[in-house]
Amino acid sequence: MQFLSHTSSARLPTQFGEFDIHVFTDSRNGVEHVALAYGDVQGANDPLVRVHSECLTGDVFGSTRCDCGEQLHHAQRLIQETGQGLILYLKNHEGRGIGLANKMRAYALQDHGMDTVEANIALGLPVDARTYESAADMLRYFAINSIRLLSNNQEKRTALQTLGITIHQQVPLLTTPTTENLKYLKTKSVKLGHLIPDL
Repeated sequence: MQFLSHTSSARLPTQFGEFDIHVFTDSRNGVEHVALAYGDVQGANDPLVRVHSECLTGDVFGSTRCDCGEQLHHAQRLIQETGQGLILYLKNHEGRGIGLANKMRAYALQDHGMDTVEANIALGLPVDARTYESAADMLRYFAINSIRLLSNNQEKRTALQTLGITIHQQVPLLTTPTTENLKYLKTKSVKLGHLIPDL
């Protein structure tokens, strides 16, 4: 059953070119998710798609503790260069689904030596609580069944495939490590199986 409905759209000029922004509302909880579309994506075959989890600290405030904001902008740039694609921005995914307040609690534990996985476990929280039904629903709205997924996350690929989305290709989104996020990236690579080489 599909729970998302398309509720509004508009033109969105950005530093990476002109996108169309589409808002979808989840009938179960009122949460609004966003699709940024570049070019003609309706019924597109294997477009580039970034399924991006909300990250206030990285996306909005430019935090260097993670690579989220850099990945988001890199995806916009690649999609613009390719001429076609989508960014699906998922709300309620903050901190891999544990929420903003818990993410800050996890940050505090990381400042005392824990990695991102250990911190979530110490708080009694899932390592990753995200689900991707909303992303699959948005892709179905655009009549897209097969994509080139912009992601380092193998579990994201598997989750989308389970929801009926064909992943024609997984395209890694590699960023430049910083002193603040090197341990975080290594943890994602070693403990979460992300495709991040040469760390």
